[in-house]
Amino acid sequence: MTDLRKTLKTSLAEARARLEAALKEEGFGILTEIDVAATLKARLGLERPPYLILGACNPNLAAKALEAEPDIGLLLPCNAVLREGEEGVEILLQDPKGMFQVLPPEKQETLKPVVEEARSRLEKALAKL
Repeated sequence: MTDLRKTLKTSLAEARARLEAALKEEGFGILTEIDVAATLKARLGLERPPYLILGACNPNLAAKALEAEPDIGLLLPCNAVLREGEEGVEILLQDPKGMFQVLPPEKQETLKPVVEEARSRLEKALAKL
């Protein structure tokens, strides 16, 4: 699995606020949220540490990707995971470069500029944390 990650010694709520602000500076917004711990508790009665999946999207990059490859919606949005770990809140960002390797080589080449820009923006957001 390929990802970009960082651990923050803060609360989950603070880590989320910081992540959302950093992503916003790079043109991303949060489209979806899945509270995995709450879902597992409600559906299966399982107790789990907090675990959130946020679906982040940069509309300009998404538009470029969809223009180049209409089926790319299967790989959108970029997921961000926040989970409590032993050393703090772990933040994992889906690495577009690794994710898009599932595509045929010719489509990878077509989407390469979008993938590189998305990865660069996500790395910048992570560095701001």
